[in-house]
Amino acid sequence: MVIMLSVFAAALGLVAGSFANVLIYRLPIRESIVYPGSHCPHCGGAIPWYLNVPVLSWVLLRGRCARCSYSISLRYPIVEAAMGGLFLASFLLWGLSVDALAGCLFSLFCLPLGLIDLEHQILPDKLTYPGILIGLALSPFLSWTSPWQSVAGAAAGAGLPAAVIGVYALFGIEAMGWGDVKLLAMVGAFLGWQGMLMTLLGGAILGTLIGGTYLLLSGKGRRTPLPFGTFLCAAALGALFWAPALWAWYAGLFFKAGP
Repeated sequence: MVIMLSVFAAALGLVAGSFANVLIYRLPIRESIVYPGSHCPHCGGAIPWYLNVPVLSWVLLRGRCARCSYSISLRYPIVEAAMGGLFLASFLLWGLSVDALAGCLFSLFCLPLGLIDLEHQILPDKLTYPGILIGLALSPFLSWTSPWQSVAGAAAGAGLPAAVIGVYALFGIEAMGWGDVKLLAMVGAFLGWQGMLMTLLGGAILGTLIGGTYLLLSGKGRRTPLPFGTFLCAAALGALFWAPALWAWYAGLFFKAGP
């Protein structure tokens, strides 16, 4: 039974990954995610369902459109496979529960947001705003947070980066964008204030290590814009699965049990 449910969770994740690819491609160019249906971005030809099977179709078609042979980005099967893995991980960790549902939905928000920011350096409100509302709505039913923690996480997620933006603006420095503010509010709504802090810390570390290495190797200046939202989304997915354990370990460093 567990094996069958695991296969179903992974398959559902692959389908969700296909939808995530629609979000990644269409939201930045302000195209409807509903109409038209799946089509080749080069020739515009409709893609029939039997040629739109996640991962498998890309492999069988060797990464090309069946109609015009236009090269289809490797990103498509990677996103589908990654989402399948995230859905499977959520099920294996939390079973058939609201926690698992929240984990899947959170992944469906974070992965597209991270990749959109990586390519376009924007974080669409059409993802962050619904994410905030859904995170708050699910908070009474989640094991890792509570309604007050969720509200506090959303408020702190918006307030802390907004304060940083304001302080840096006094010196004419752009620290981060307002999209990052909304993203962290969404993370706080889903994961509570503890998960939001873990995400902010993890994103800062990833941004310093990866972004700093990129600037060093490319020879670009320190003022070169970096997709901080991408680092935050990666850290948020890590926090989804590991924040409770990391927070317990961190708290244990300062609040040792008595002898």
